[in-house]
Amino acid sequence: MRFRAKIVDLACLNHFSRIINTIAKLAKTCILRLTVCKLYFILSDKVANGGASMWCELSQGNFFDEFQMEGVAAEHNEIYLELVPENLSRALKTAQSAKAVKIKLTNKHCPCLRVAVELPSLSSSNRIVTHDIPVGVIPRRMWNDFREPSVPDFDVSIYLPVLKTMKSVVERMKNLSNFIVIEANLSGEMNLKIENDLVSVTTHFKDLGNPPWASEDGCQSSAQGRDLESMAEACIDIKKLQQLLAGQQVNPTKALCS
Repeated sequence: MRFRAKIVDLACLNHFSRIINTIAKLAKTCILRLTVCKLYFILSDKVANGGASMWCELSQGNFFDEFQMEGVAAEHNEIYLELVPENLSRALKTAQSAKAVKIKLTNKHCPCLRVAVELPSLSSSNRIVTHDIPVGVIPRRMWNDFREPSVPDFDVSIYLPVLKTMKSVVERMKNLSNFIVIEANLSGEMNLKIENDLVSVTTHFKDLGNPPWASEDGCQSSAQGRDLESMAEACIDIKKLQQLLAGQQVNPTKALCS
């Protein structure tokens, strides 16, 4: 079981760092799944118990100049590691002006991800800062616990407004209630609502747009049969929503809610 990778391009490094920073704000621990072509960061808390799930899928070719890995076996050419994303985030903060960053799976008293940051130097000798991040190796019998979750059937899917704007609205609302109702329809309209014994507040968004969806067999999803003006709603913990919005550092061109 081996893994080593290298990032040279500073733009790729900075973007990878922003992704890790976002994940670190969402999860104390997560699973890093390594395959030949992709990396996955997975959080699989039980949503029914108030936890959050996350599935982050990255093509390694978009970030790494070198990428080599050998899984646990030829027929199971994957590696699953449990790590604290905050530790990886801290290591990458030292690499903002790095010439190169190397990441390697090692076994130093315990399994570790070694992050070696090569920094620019005025002399001929290189300056290298090394971080050893402890990880846990997930045995193959538990891999099925971290497979890609299926997307549940939904009534409405809608593009979100600019996340900074939505974050600002939610931050103001959290002082009034512990829960927020998100409702949307297939006409591009979304409302954020809170209600308590003293006050009822609603923020309206219009012309957001609805993404087209089709099932795997090519048929339209069940959402297409709905009345375009009919609102579907969900009540969620407002602090969970605020945590999600506050952690975003990748500035997505589009984000959607279903």
